[in-house]
Amino acid sequence: MRADIQNLFMGIHMLYFAHEKDLTVTDMQPELESLGYRVAEREVKQELERLTQGNFLTAHNDAYSITRTGIEEFKDIQTKLQVLSTGVLKPLKAAGTTK
Repeated sequence: MRADIQNLFMGIHMLYFAHEKDLTVTDMQPELESLGYRVAEREVKQELERLTQGNFLTAHNDAYSITRTGIEEFKDIQTKLQVLSTGVLKPLKAAGTTK
């Protein structure tokens, strides 16, 4: 998976997990790896910082918690994912076939 797309999905997962409880790099890295991401601690930290700069998360000590803006963003993402999944998750046709 391309790095930019992986980062986008990681950010969505982080917002989801942050809605459940505060995040730390130490907790987030194995969680993301269990979901199939191949990430170093540095990449997890960078994505958490990016979400913090966007005001989706707030940092306190070593933990990050979701902001009201982050909750609203995650709700918007859920809506878009619901619409997207109805089309994208259909089985793909074999190459060379037409509609």
